[in-house]
Amino acid sequence: MGGASGGFTAARKEIVDILRQRSRPYLFSNTLAPSITGASIAVIDMLSETTELRDKLEDNTTYFREQMTAAGFDIKPGEHPIVPIMLYDAKLSQEMAAKLLEKGIYVIGFYYPVVPKEQARIRVQISAVHDRAHLDKAITAFTEVGKELAVI
Repeated sequence: MGGASGGFTAARKEIVDILRQRSRPYLFSNTLAPSITGASIAVIDMLSETTELRDKLEDNTTYFREQMTAAGFDIKPGEHPIVPIMLYDAKLSQEMAAKLLEKGIYVIGFYYPVVPKEQARIRVQISAVHDRAHLDKAITAFTEVGKELAVI
């Protein structure tokens, strides 16, 4: 957590001690900014009170994955809200991302060396803040661009 300024681990002391000893990237002991720490604690408190946001995220993720698969896209399996739309070609992933941006959908194309060669993809990150209209807009845009570029 705390991605705006590095990260931190919240765990029992024994786990933190093991991570300090075993984690190669553990080089510094810089602290997080108080505002990031406070916001992170507030988020943990909020998420501990209700599962509403988690449930909405799960519903959004399931809906998006099902609709994109039904539209003909090749999606890596999973239940997580980071949805890889497989395109396999680096140039195609960049072209598709640019065309989607023209339609108001901001996504990133990933290709080698970020992912293995010939495993280029568009990375979509679903959120609990999205409502069904947002998801439908994205699915429609993906479908239009996918047909235009002969992806589907």
